[in-house]
Amino acid sequence: MDVLVVGAGPAGLAMAGACERLGLTTGLLDPSPTRPWIATYGMWSRELPADFPDSVVAARAAGRAIALTEHDLGWEYAVLDVPALQAHLTDRLTGVRIHAGRAVGSPEPGVVALADGSELRASVVIDAGGGARPLDPNPSNRAPAEQTAYGLILDEDAAAPLVSAGDALFMDWRTDHGETGWPTFLYVIPLGGGRVLVEETSLARRPGLPLSTLRRRLLARLAHHGVHPQSDVRSEKVLFRVDHQRHRGPGVLGFGAAAPLIHPATGFSLAASLRLAPEVATALAAYLPGAPDEALAAAQRVVWPRHARVVHRVRRIGLESLLRMPPDDVPGFFEQFFALPEPHRWTYLTARDDIRGIVAAMNCLFRISNGRLRRHLVTSAMRRPLQSN
Repeated sequence: MDVLVVGAGPAGLAMAGACERLGLTTGLLDPSPTRPWIATYGMWSRELPADFPDSVVAARAAGRAIALTEHDLGWEYAVLDVPALQAHLTDRLTGVRIHAGRAVGSPEPGVVALADGSELRASVVIDAGGGARPLDPNPSNRAPAEQTAYGLILDEDAAAPLVSAGDALFMDWRTDHGETGWPTFLYVIPLGGGRVLVEETSLARRPGLPLSTLRRRLLARLAHHGVHPQSDVRSEKVLFRVDHQRHRGPGVLGFGAAAPLIHPATGFSLAASLRLAPEVATALAAYLPGAPDEALAAAQRVVWPRHARVVHRVRRIGLESLLRMPPDDVPGFFEQFFALPEPHRWTYLTARDDIRGIVAAMNCLFRISNGRLRRHLVTSAMRRPLQSN
């Protein structure tokens, strides 16, 4: 086959479908290719692909955030209907060869070894296996910086003390949970159908803050606002790495969270994956089936052009700065960030290859920061990554 995509999450399905639509013979490998997705996915409405049907969006809400004071972000947030998203991307797999199996490595370019001892071959292999990165032979030895969260799904009436209809609380850094220590924030978004997700989130920590701590803080925070969930409400648990190095698997293209396309400061990757999938497929189709090495190189340039590598490095420095920040200073840092002009905030949060825009945003943040924060930002950029919090 021309292309083999490993991983049947949103990034993998988007990539496999894009390749097949351009006439490439495409395979998709996953231990359970049709398993239902259970994560909650969202993105800013301006990032939604133009060809997405309305049915894929479960709810839309105005975004706001609370650091030391409240801020209107000025952008609409779109929460996706996850079953509809999975169905939409699955419908585009017509002609894709589906393989059920677990990848355990790539012994040579174009070959994927499976746990049952068999192999699959393709001109180009794409690792879209998420944070597990099954085809990356060089995992980091350092403790991972992880985003963790614990959430509950409430009726919108129960969540009314936290948000009003049509509202999304992107971040609330107030310590309504009553605890000191590593800072966490409340994330509240509508899910459609009269449901609301309320989630206590640790943006990043090395290693991740335990889910038990987040659950305790969430229940205490909700009680502070007079919200007392019933014991049988559905919960959501989140844990993923935000500091993966770029995928180094020889002869393999990392894509999606495996690339990693995860934004180190937000944890978002879906919008970037959906946008890049047809661009990567076009690069592959220009050289396949005749020149697989050139096809792989062209696809890698699409995923990691020089500007994107520089921006990712700047964001990784920002992540390390956050990991080293005294806990009491974190809300003040985000107060400064949310006070930036709207174009700077948008660029930092969404543009993965705009060096000039990222530098302008960071320069503006530096100018409006106090001396303590300036010193922290500068010294963090010059120090080696923190080994552990």
